[in-house]
Amino acid sequence: MPPGISTLAADAPTLSAANTGFMLICSALVMIMTPGLAFFYGGMVRVKSTLNMLMMSFISLGIVTILWVVYGFSLTFGTDSGSIIGWSSDYVGLSGLGLTQLWDGYTIPVYVFAVFQLMFAIITPALISGALADRVKFTAWALFVALWVTVVYFPVAHWVWGAGGWLFELGVIDFAGGTAVHINAGAAALGVILVIGKRVGFKKDPMRPHSLPLVMLGAGLLWFGWFGFNAGSWLGNDDGVGAVMFLNTQVATAAAMLAWLAYEKIRHGAFTTLGAASGAVAGLVAITPSGGAVSPLGAIAVGAIAGVLCAMAVGLKFKFGYDDSLDVVGVHLVGGVAGSLLVGLFATGGVQSDVAGLFYGGGLEQLGKQAVGVGAVLAYSLVASAVLAFLIDKTIGMRVDEDVEVSGIDQDEHAETAYDFSGAGGGAGSRKAVPAPSDTAAAAENKKVDA
Repeated sequence: MPPGISTLAADAPTLSAANTGFMLICSALVMIMTPGLAFFYGGMVRVKSTLNMLMMSFISLGIVTILWVVYGFSLTFGTDSGSIIGWSSDYVGLSGLGLTQLWDGYTIPVYVFAVFQLMFAIITPALISGALADRVKFTAWALFVALWVTVVYFPVAHWVWGAGGWLFELGVIDFAGGTAVHINAGAAALGVILVIGKRVGFKKDPMRPHSLPLVMLGAGLLWFGWFGFNAGSWLGNDDGVGAVMFLNTQVATAAAMLAWLAYEKIRHGAFTTLGAASGAVAGLVAITPSGGAVSPLGAIAVGAIAGVLCAMAVGLKFKFGYDDSLDVVGVHLVGGVAGSLLVGLFATGGVQSDVAGLFYGGGLEQLGKQAVGVGAVLAYSLVASAVLAFLIDKTIGMRVDEDVEVSGIDQDEHAETAYDFSGAGGGAGSRKAVPAPSDTAAAAENKKVDA
């Protein structure tokens, strides 16, 4: 996946049961990240939008899986055409492959590589959904996912990771998805929200997370799954690079969480659970492109820088007036840009390749390449995503009605609510109610008893 990968052996590779098993486990870890993201986002919204937020992630598991098998894998990793897109008829429907046919230059079957990459394709549009909370029709979102992965994700992933892709050939380093996943999703989120507008009550009504424990659970699942996301992207365990990436993932995430908490303590006077969860995700995002190029000390720097930058960036929506509901732009776009550019500073030249950054004697060349990759993906995704959102909005409509948004999107779009309180009240079997006392202290004590 990263530019400049060499084959794992001088002779023709043979299937490795160890690497194949490892990659299947990594694929499962990346899959669990999408439900983890659903919980992370689901806890951050108001209670009336919880199910819709969960479903916006879960539907990606269905739509993208089918499209990937039918034509997505072929467009992304098929034979290059013009350095822009791929296509191989053997990959259409994944029906022309042998059971033990190896991915070129590696010791794992094509089927294993395809399923691992599928999980990346699934989570990327799901990341966008956090910016659109409370206000998008579910049918419009499902259509957007299908169109977006076809028009944006598959081509961009080919640019970055496909043999012959123009960013791959340029030498842009993106170990596991800083450009193809996080900048791509963050820029798309910004493009869509500029089209569909703000939530009713933005900057006026309190829109606090309804369940911080759910947020922390989601963040924990993301952190856990990210080891497969990052370490698995080397596609094997034979030379130690994946192990360095695994360690750097942990190190950068820890550093970013601490940096975010320190920033908000200085800026706002408190260490918040939402800040801890958001900081961890910011570190995960930033180390994704850079972790195979930097040392553990470099990973600390990458994480700390990203933690502070992302903590600062989440407030920009109030300054500039764009309603990024759950800070997809502030965390994924800014974190992805930071991590991608920092490769040009902190790459040691001794991990995934011999490419060195500015601080290790490599000059500015790699930083320039990283900037080209960042700018190209950001611009293309922003514009293409805005156009797709505009077309959907002008045809079937992108937003729910205002009264639905105010009353709650869950009931209207899904005919359900996240929490059923109908059985929470008193009944024939409940204990006798305590008469309301007259004095305030007794009343407070009685509330404790009732609770």
